[in-house]
Amino acid sequence: MTATADSATLTQSDNPTLINATSLSKHYGKTVALDQISVELPHASIGLLGPNGAGKSTFLKLMLGLSAQTSGDLMVFGRDVQENPMEIRRRIGYMPESDCLAMDTTAFDFVRHMGEVSGLPSNDARLRAADMLYLCGLDEERYRMIREFSTGMKQRVKLAQALVHDPDLVFLDEPTNGLDPSGHDEMLTLIRRIHDELGIAVVLSSHVLEDIERVCDYVMMIDSGRLVGAGYLSDLMDTRQEITLELDGDVESFSEGVRRRGFEVSGKNGMLTVVYQDDAVFDAIRDAAVDSGVAMRTLVTRRTSLEEFYIDVVEQHQADQEPV
Repeated sequence: MTATADSATLTQSDNPTLINATSLSKHYGKTVALDQISVELPHASIGLLGPNGAGKSTFLKLMLGLSAQTSGDLMVFGRDVQENPMEIRRRIGYMPESDCLAMDTTAFDFVRHMGEVSGLPSNDARLRAADMLYLCGLDEERYRMIREFSTGMKQRVKLAQALVHDPDLVFLDEPTNGLDPSGHDEMLTLIRRIHDELGIAVVLSSHVLEDIERVCDYVMMIDSGRLVGAGYLSDLMDTRQEITLELDGDVESFSEGVRRRGFEVSGKNGMLTVVYQDDAVFDAIRDAAVDSGVAMRTLVTRRTSLEEFYIDVVEQHQADQEPV
């Protein structure tokens, strides 16, 4: 189900609300970074999608309590972020986009230290550091200096420190930046495991649609500081499916017959695309073919990709903002 810039409604009521923003805005002087965002995000693997400069990092900072909103309300775990910052931070892990590592220490010592900073007793921090480095594929390298690590290994250390204190929610800011294809694939697999196997809610901030489509269940789309869509991917992708037809005969008559039955048709020279949302389209195509006498050579169904859906909603949002 899609959402307008004013609201987003969950489509799977069995998942509790994790993050709730109401008319949330953030201004830096005259620059509007976030503009009247209202959205409810479930306990899920969430993709925060938008181009660079869309407001994704600002939204993360507000949820982390690192910056205060200009107006509106923001709740995480049912608690106001500004009123309960420390309570919320104890339950959150954060993997920043920029390098934040102590290069002249080992991966183990760094992750252990971050566990202690998060409130774990020393022995517990040591055990958790070892477990998280193993989970992130750095078990054999945990006593090497971080300065010796590749970009991919450093990203894994950042992920391990975000998980060391066993958070309920982890924010990942562009976690695949700078990774080669193999490291990129392994990082996405790790992120999927965090939610599926550890039960930790994930907010993955990225401009890479393929990453979000692969590892996320829910997506929140931002453009120029405005919310342009939100919903479960399974629902969003079902809102616009297509059938491609190759026909011989009176194609115009066939097209009109399909349109009369309530479906969008485009194309020419015998190659048509029919947009649909339910299986009633197949009856419409059959009946229109019989009425027009066309011969059907091929019929291929296709679901709209996240990229196509995102482009559509952004273009619609931008058109709505243009003065009449």
